[in-house]
Amino acid sequence: MAAFTLSLVSAGQNPSGLPDIGRTLVSARSFDEYVAMFALTDEDMSRSILDCPGGAASFAAEAHARGMSVVAVDPVYAAPAQWLAEHAVAEAVRGNRHTGSSVDSFVWTFFTDITDHLNRRTAAAATFGRDLAARPSTYVAGSLPRLPFRNASFDIVLSSHLLFMYADRLDQEFHVAAACEMARVARREVRVFPLISDAGTDTGELVDAVRDGVTARGCTTAIRPSPYEFQKGGDEMLVIVVPET
Repeated sequence: MAAFTLSLVSAGQNPSGLPDIGRTLVSARSFDEYVAMFALTDEDMSRSILDCPGGAASFAAEAHARGMSVVAVDPVYAAPAQWLAEHAVAEAVRGNRHTGSSVDSFVWTFFTDITDHLNRRTAAAATFGRDLAARPSTYVAGSLPRLPFRNASFDIVLSSHLLFMYADRLDQEFHVAAACEMARVARREVRVFPLISDAGTDTGELVDAVRDGVTARGCTTAIRPSPYEFQKGGDEMLVIVVPET
């Protein structure tokens, strides 16, 4: 399984009392990855942003250090902070092992090699853990398709490696409902990256269904190129523009 978090789908409990992450991975992407994935501009970064799902990304932490306004949401944030901080680093190592087992499936331009991938992901996980302890209010426990925020709470919602990526496990109804929910809490737009599935299945019909679903709610959509490509073919994002209220 690729190094992406699916924890936003289910916030069930396991026997330990911790959120049931199961066989999914709580991934740790960096600020630089987010900027590349979502083609973020200086203007974008001057606005309020929701990271949905945040996983163990250091985006919120690094954004705060730059004076930005970012909140992350994920059900895994219901776990104890110390446990999650340690788990995030262990998951970064586990994800690196998975990536290393199929290096030819990836494009090595953002990361120079598998060692660089390990170093960056573990550093991001460590940064996340420190920030989680220092600023816990930044990390909100919540699940799609019902987020714990009011309408139009954030200018921009960023969603990485959830929709479309798990097309073999998340049905069309979930995808449409999740996209509409992210549009509900956005004032300006939602960006979803990438548009490919982990299983390699065709996501064209699913992307069309999501676009139709949010369009019915008054949004407009566009597929735009992304300057970031790690998984082969994953170099596009869906942009959902929310109507002014």
